[in-house]
Amino acid sequence: MFLELIGVIFAGIATAGVVMVVNRATRGRLPRWLAPVAAGLAMIAVTISSEYSWYSRTAEPLPDGLVIAEAVPETSLYRPWTYAVPYVSRFAAVDVTSRQSHPGQPEQVLADVYFFGRWAPVNMIPVMFDCAGGRRAAVPPGTVFNSDGSAEGLQWALPDAADGLLKTVCGETG
Repeated sequence: MFLELIGVIFAGIATAGVVMVVNRATRGRLPRWLAPVAAGLAMIAVTISSEYSWYSRTAEPLPDGLVIAEAVPETSLYRPWTYAVPYVSRFAAVDVTSRQSHPGQPEQVLADVYFFGRWAPVNMIPVMFDCAGGRRAAVPPGTVFNSDGSAEGLQWALPDAADGLLKTVCGETG
């Protein structure tokens, strides 16, 4: 965040400097208000570019076992351009290398899910997926697993059929 702020400020200063150099080269023919307006527009452009490139900059270096399951596009009233082209503000990725199931419950798969958000720390939550039942549940610390592989006390959620997390985990298990 701090480096992006420095980049935005630098873009404004650099753009104002270019306008001042052009003004000097044209012997003062440009209006006086052009340098601060150009600096402000450059700062807005760099901020917008940073917002739109965050997802690709964050998703590209993910390790091989992390598969992006859902990306959440966002629009905002104070960012009217997002209604034309929404930007991704957060996404979830499944660590497919962490997938495990019990022989007694082969339709239930436990996997680590990572949640990424703009200006937010990365959160990892183990999630149990019931592929046969089309449901999922976060596995809190201290969850007790029975000898048959079933877990006690899980609060199952029934996501819609287009749920990316369920499709990512269960699509590979059949």
